[in-house]
Amino acid sequence: MADPGDLIGLLPAPDAVAWVRNGEGLVGWGAAARIVLPAGHDRFAAGEKWLRELFDSADVIDEVAVPGSGPVAFGSFTFDPASDGSVLVVPRVVVGRRAGISWLTTIGTESDPAGPVGGSPDPLAAPAGVRWADGSLTPPLWERSVAAAVAAIRAGTLRKVVLAIELHATAANEIDQRVLLARLTDRYPDCYSFACAGLVGATPELLIRRTGRTVHSLVLAGTTPRGGTAQADTALGQTLLASAKDADEHSYAVEDVRAALRPLCVDLRVEARPSLLRLTNVQHLATRVDGMLADGEAATRSALALAAALHPTAAVCGTPLETAMDLIRELEGTDRGRYAGPVGWMDSRDDGEWGIALRCGELDGRHMRLLAGCGIVAASEPAAELAEAQSKFWPMRHALEGH
Repeated sequence: MADPGDLIGLLPAPDAVAWVRNGEGLVGWGAAARIVLPAGHDRFAAGEKWLRELFDSADVIDEVAVPGSGPVAFGSFTFDPASDGSVLVVPRVVVGRRAGISWLTTIGTESDPAGPVGGSPDPLAAPAGVRWADGSLTPPLWERSVAAAVAAIRAGTLRKVVLAIELHATAANEIDQRVLLARLTDRYPDCYSFACAGLVGATPELLIRRTGRTVHSLVLAGTTPRGGTAQADTALGQTLLASAKDADEHSYAVEDVRAALRPLCVDLRVEARPSLLRLTNVQHLATRVDGMLADGEAATRSALALAAALHPTAAVCGTPLETAMDLIRELEGTDRGRYAGPVGWMDSRDDGEWGIALRCGELDGRHMRLLAGCGIVAASEPAAELAEAQSKFWPMRHALEGH
């Protein structure tokens, strides 16, 4: 098809799916199939089984044959295996753009055709009169949770735990996620702006990309603000690179990804030291991981299965995993839902991209629940961690308020 222009601008109604970075990616609407998965460690396997049966039974004509063409499922999974609510959606219409190639996929029959592209969309209305309220923990109470986590780490119970804090937004009118997506893609083009079943955000962190036998992950952990000048920006970045506390936090996340992928790959390359990833509002320590799946693994490990093997990493949970998960349940005072869980897409060839659902919120009519978190280690200071968490709310605050 001809270049479709702004992908987000194509969405005809608020109830849509999206995965867009630097103008490329996928958007879709309509639901040819949808499933909500119950809690359990097997929620990924159950979702993949459902998808496999659906894809295998489909009569597919795919003249493009690139990752993301043909039938595609968008999904977002709960962070905690004890939580219900993981979702997979196969849209009836998908528009994609990748490396200069654009395509349209429709699912339907002559008697039940998919909707047209470029029809008259529902009008957009920006959120108005947004009011904010604390979540289950006020900032002072959350600082106490951070202090409790530091005490547990220093006592030798664990090495790192990631704690999240909640923030609630209520608008005067129903919130249209297309407005949020447009603002996110404009302000944070290097992030993956996503929407799936009411979860909307712009994550900087790619959990896994699979293209045939090739896999890629970008590990982020360790954060500092951007500076007001180029000189201040550079100084903050260099301080982050030299920080022993942030280096420890980052290394745990890298080792998690290395340990999960090493048994599956014949070739795995992990950058020797982190670099800086500079986004609009913050800088992160970042490490690239690239690999080649072994022949047998390539036949059996879909993009979704790889995401399941990686989740949850120390970047969003902690280490040791089970100890950190138990402490999160004890100290956060809320169910994360799909925050910090895998979000992304997979096609019928098992290729796909899954990010970690960060810088996001769960939308329900006029209401939105935001979460943001920080990695806590022995050297963490509660006030500094609170400031970092609050800085991570800014992408969604801007998306809701427009400034």
